[in-house]
Amino acid sequence: TTSGGYIAFIQHYFVSAWVPKQDQQNTLYSKLVAGNAAIIGVKGEAVNVQAGSQATLGSTYYMGPKESDVLEAIHPDLDLTVDYGWLFFISQPLFVLLKWLYGILGNWGLAIIAITVIVKTAMYPLTKAQYTSMAKMRALQPKMAALKEKYGDDRQKFGQAMMEMYRKEKVNPMGGCFPLLLQMPIFLALFYVFLESTELRHAEFILWLNDLSAMDPYYVLPVLFGLSMFITQKLQPMTVTDPMQQKMMTFMPVVFSIFFLWFPSGLVLYWLVSNLISIAQMLIIYRGMEKKGIKVRG
Repeated sequence: TTSGGYIAFIQHYFVSAWVPKQDQQNTLYSKLVAGNAAIIGVKGEAVNVQAGSQATLGSTYYMGPKESDVLEAIHPDLDLTVDYGWLFFISQPLFVLLKWLYGILGNWGLAIIAITVIVKTAMYPLTKAQYTSMAKMRALQPKMAALKEKYGDDRQKFGQAMMEMYRKEKVNPMGGCFPLLLQMPIFLALFYVFLESTELRHAEFILWLNDLSAMDPYYVLPVLFGLSMFITQKLQPMTVTDPMQQKMMTFMPVVFSIFFLWFPSGLVLYWLVSNLISIAQMLIIYRGMEKKGIKVRG
């Protein structure tokens, strides 16, 4: 029993919702019946109708796509049926921004590209910190090799010497990981946006991409993403010295390309454009470091 409230069936992009009168106590209930069928219902407060008088009873029933603006107009909390997961506080503002960009550009694919540019620009300080840290780690590899040769199998002394070297050189060995981890919530939040937003259902972009909520039917975007990831790896300074780990890194573009085959094409488009922007940012950052005499690659 609750004051107002609503009860609903949810089916990915669609919802069936029953919204009773909000100025009374309502008992909301649901129960399973034979097979996969279920019943939902509402019991409101009793209404006494005197002889010769009349009363009006009513409620709102909605069945249709989960469009946030429409749902909010029916009930302030009905838009919660759009499940953005536990990162909803990031997903919702991103969707508002995405929808605003669509209103300007008139194409959801272009809106995705635009929001990618905005996100990558906002994340540029983190990206610069990540690539700078990786380049510094690459520059320390000769010293690391010398320490390994000096201490051999004495891991304790080797570890102590490494930490002392990091302290003197003012390098954080995890500096390349933290910026990447901080960007992951954005990726996950956008994943939910592209997966849940009804507005992207059957949204056309170009040529064969006529549904940005579905996988790329010809796998063009996943393959291009794999190529962009391969180029990114070639441009990045290699900080991994173990041959087995290097081999694993080589296969990562293939693994991610296969992984993205079944992802919504809108999400893969975002990640592809994000990689291309990262490549451009990487070249700019490394060029600036090389001008300062910091050896980045080779």
